[in-house]
Amino acid sequence: MKKLVIATRRSRLALWQAEHIGNRLKGLHAGLHVELLPLTTRGDELVDRRLDEAGGKGLFVKELETAMADARADLAVHSMKDVPADLPPGFAMAAITAREDPRDVLVSKNFNSLGEMPKGATVGTSSLRRAAQVSERHPSLEVRLLRGNVDTRIAKLDRGEYDAIVLAAAGLIRLGFQQRVTAFLAAEEMLPAPGQGALGIECLAARAEVAALLAPLADAGTTACVRAERAVSRALGGSCSLPLAAYAEIANNQLRLRALVASADGRRVLRCELGGAAGDPQGLGERAAAELRRQGADEILGL
Repeated sequence: MKKLVIATRRSRLALWQAEHIGNRLKGLHAGLHVELLPLTTRGDELVDRRLDEAGGKGLFVKELETAMADARADLAVHSMKDVPADLPPGFAMAAITAREDPRDVLVSKNFNSLGEMPKGATVGTSSLRRAAQVSERHPSLEVRLLRGNVDTRIAKLDRGEYDAIVLAAAGLIRLGFQQRVTAFLAAEEMLPAPGQGALGIECLAARAEVAALLAPLADAGTTACVRAERAVSRALGGSCSLPLAAYAEIANNQLRLRALVASADGRRVLRCELGGAAGDPQGLGERAAAELRRQGADEILGL
């Protein structure tokens, strides 16, 4: 192949991610020409509602998949935390790249931590997962909806609409906003979303020639971790309507997986931690989901 077209969302972060993958591909394959196909997704348009109320994670990927199905694009680059647990028939996640910092961060102009914020102070997030974990530990804070891309969210903070916001570290790092980070939130305080910090490259399952070009970008350790995390989500329903977190780490070919399910108000939080072989991330994720179910996850999630 001499040319690849990458479907991408139009946000600055999405364009950065697509350009990053394009540059890596050109570095790997001499003479390869890469073009971007920027698209507006339904998720980008619906900025006044939580994603779980608007239709879920698929709102960020459907238009990109349609472009691939229509042969307007050869592949799409996604933040893995935005990808539904199950891909549509005919599509494959050809590569998951090495993970950026998976943690969440606090961004605030006036406070150095969630713990020092006074009663009634506002924290902005669009994530049920983040909202539940903030509310569990800091019930006196007011968690308010915050949608939009990274630039929009920071601008709303700077205008004084929120006292603090919680964002993914990876997005800020990729956009060069490290100086805006007030505090990195350890996994013990804010367990990340499945796939957070990792990029996934999707193509049609039948496009073996595209998958072959993408294969060198795959990172085995990150792939195993993300598969374990996504297996938890898939086993529990796979929707962003779930206040669910899952984070895996790998060492010595062993996975350590932590997972969490919470009520939206943070009043009930279930946690588990399991270990297993890196060669069976799916099985480890399913065991974690089973343990959360044993503790009562179905009741919390309304399953």
